[in-house]
Amino acid sequence: MKIYTQKDAQKVANAFLAHDVLAIPTDTVYGVGVVYGDLNDLSRLKHAKHRPETKPIPMMVASASQMKQIAKVDARTEKIIDAFLPGPLTLILPLREDVSKEYTNGKDTVAVRIPDAPFILNVIQRLNKPLLVSSANISGRPAAITFDQAKENLPNIDGIVQGQCQQGMASTIVDCTKEQLAILREGPISLSELENVISD
Repeated sequence: MKIYTQKDAQKVANAFLAHDVLAIPTDTVYGVGVVYGDLNDLSRLKHAKHRPETKPIPMMVASASQMKQIAKVDARTEKIIDAFLPGPLTLILPLREDVSKEYTNGKDTVAVRIPDAPFILNVIQRLNKPLLVSSANISGRPAAITFDQAKENLPNIDGIVQGQCQQGMASTIVDCTKEQLAILREGPISLSELENVISD
């Protein structure tokens, strides 16, 4: 397993482009991911995590404009993005018709967020593509919060970036596809905070 520092943004971007599966520190917990665009990479990521096929891998993007390249964003969602992203919030949004459902396990929705993590945003900007990122653990086990935990959890991946996670708690997941917002995973941002923003 190759070890990178956060000074190695271009090397990390190059490793993703070379189809490596890498663990990275995010603003919430350690993530493990691949670059968007190759279904074989996605398959390797799921295999590393023993991820069930029923659970799609979320995407990380660097900006709202990049989010709109893979998902449909309405005015309500724009308010949420403006208020909370970058940050510990994952949005479930309708998938754009021109994005293959093979990336979302056949679902017509996609989970996407903008992490409050300058290193990851730097890497994504260098790639000019989203990352597919899940928590750095075997599926169903506790998420890794530290470098050592991520390394221990996933010893067979290609590389890991050293660093610290800010929150130590996975992001809030909110379903934005229906009339009423619905929290699918509790996290640092509450439903009432989200509702206050969209009611303004």
